[in-house]
Amino acid sequence: TTRTPKVAIPSPTMLHFRGGRAGISKEHYPELEPDFYEDVAKAYGDELQSLSKAGCKYVQMDDTNLAYLCDDKMREAAKARGDDPNELPHRYAKFINRVVAKKPAGMTLAIHLCRGNFQSTWAAQGGYEPVAEALLSEMNVDAYFLEYDDARSGDFRPLRFLPRDKIVVLGLVTTKLGTLEKKDDLKRRIDEAAKYVPLEQLALSPQCGFSSTVHGNKIAVEAQRAKLRLVIETASEVWGTA
Repeated sequence: TTRTPKVAIPSPTMLHFRGGRAGISKEHYPELEPDFYEDVAKAYGDELQSLSKAGCKYVQMDDTNLAYLCDDKMREAAKARGDDPNELPHRYAKFINRVVAKKPAGMTLAIHLCRGNFQSTWAAQGGYEPVAEALLSEMNVDAYFLEYDDARSGDFRPLRFLPRDKIVVLGLVTTKLGTLEKKDDLKRRIDEAAKYVPLEQLALSPQCGFSSTVHGNKIAVEAQRAKLRLVIETASEVWGTA
């Protein structure tokens, strides 16, 4: 390929959130800190080194859990498992930072927050405010892919926490439905986001993948192509790049 290939892998938080403490062996990890988090970070570091040697310089960690912690029902479920939903985003930021510390030189490491995308459905809703400070200010990744394709994602105000050296990729184009967005609407929403983040720190993409599982989403292939063309055309007009 003459383009930069991107490999997507599950976020390390996936090993904790669903089951909490009960999902991790107490025999092997009597305490999570530091051994569990360090062992996971080492495994991820080894994988990043392997990907780098194969020529991959762009890795995206897919994370549903921080998005789920924006949803009141999911927050209550975390409480029921014995976790504090207000503390978890900060713990996860430190967890992911352990991985970031092990990434190879020259690699871009990004994170994508997903509210669910199985066969055009969703699992969580709510704006990013409950996790925004931990996600944007405390996490040391290079870029954030954030879903903003409908009202379930809330407004752009949480972006105020973004430091000057990071990028937010706005997922304004839905992968769940075939209806094509209007270019002027996308530009208007980019302008809204630019009230909180300088335009040069923003980018545009679809909100998620067109096929998060083998089943695919309920959207035709040609509609997918049209949406990708729309993203490219809109980005070229807004940022002046091909």
